[in-house]
Amino acid sequence: MTEPDAPAPDAEYAVVIPTLGRPTLGACLHALAEAAGPGPVRIVLVDDRPGPARVALTADVPPSLRARTVIVPGGARGPAAARNLGWRAAGDVPWIVFLDDDVVPGPTWGDDLTLDLATATARTAGITARIEVPLPAGRRPTDWERNTAGLADARWITADMAYRRDALVAVGGFDERFRRAFREDADLALRTLDAGWTLTTGRRTTTHPVRQAGPWISVRLQAGNADDVLMTRLHGRHWWRRAEAPRGRLPLHLAVTGAGVAALGCALLGRHRAAAACAATWLAGTAEFALARIMPGPGTRDEVLTMTVTSALIPPAATWHW
Repeated sequence: MTEPDAPAPDAEYAVVIPTLGRPTLGACLHALAEAAGPGPVRIVLVDDRPGPARVALTADVPPSLRARTVIVPGGARGPAAARNLGWRAAGDVPWIVFLDDDVVPGPTWGDDLTLDLATATARTAGITARIEVPLPAGRRPTDWERNTAGLADARWITADMAYRRDALVAVGGFDERFRRAFREDADLALRTLDAGWTLTTGRRTTTHPVRQAGPWISVRLQAGNADDVLMTRLHGRHWWRRAEAPRGRLPLHLAVTGAGVAALGCALLGRHRAAAACAATWLAGTAEFALARIMPGPGTRDEVLTMTVTSALIPPAATWHW
């Protein structure tokens, strides 16, 4: 992106990227620098890493972007708080484009974004990008790869989302009670719509590669059930319909966990028939869940083993966080 391709004043934008200093940040910034079209007037990197000992983020910034890049300490309070720090530090520009540090803007991203902003109406608060998740060729995707691929259908995802600064000011930005990268984007979208703004989908394309993750990632992700409780408190029982978010398997997880707890309780009380019936219900529910995750996958030994073990752990983890 070059300085001479400056956008019209009403289409000027700043880019805000919260980051934990992952290696993907460099790829994101280099793709941003190389994309055709008008560049941002400012790039704000919010360093949300905990602890004082850290490698400087400036090494990841391409030379063509360094003059326009500022780094803000985030305080390790999560992506919602980091984005608030970022857009408030970006200055008085009409648009704020939020990017995750593990996405790759497309080769014509600047031109496409400029068209997205130019076609926005006065009541358009936000314009989301089209997210593409590349999956491996020659084999079926793993459970984690399928999970990441679901981002392509997520509404108002802040992996690449442009918000009008006036709209952010009007609704107060992100709700910082959302401490994880989950539901903070849906909450902001619903509050923005409730305030009378509109949200649209743009033409720009951004790639979200599948990052490396350990075998327990699916269990750790169950912490998001606590955020779903907060969403229900803030937006009512049917918020997920308005946000076009998948409902998930929480009711089944609660039932399977209940059956397991009942089996243990009945066994301790010496009610062996009841314990056996509850244990059979727990086993059937766990087996169904494991098969639902194994069958679409590659069927490798490691994947089957991981799905079998985590399918027993996910229901109680989801119940605990909920």
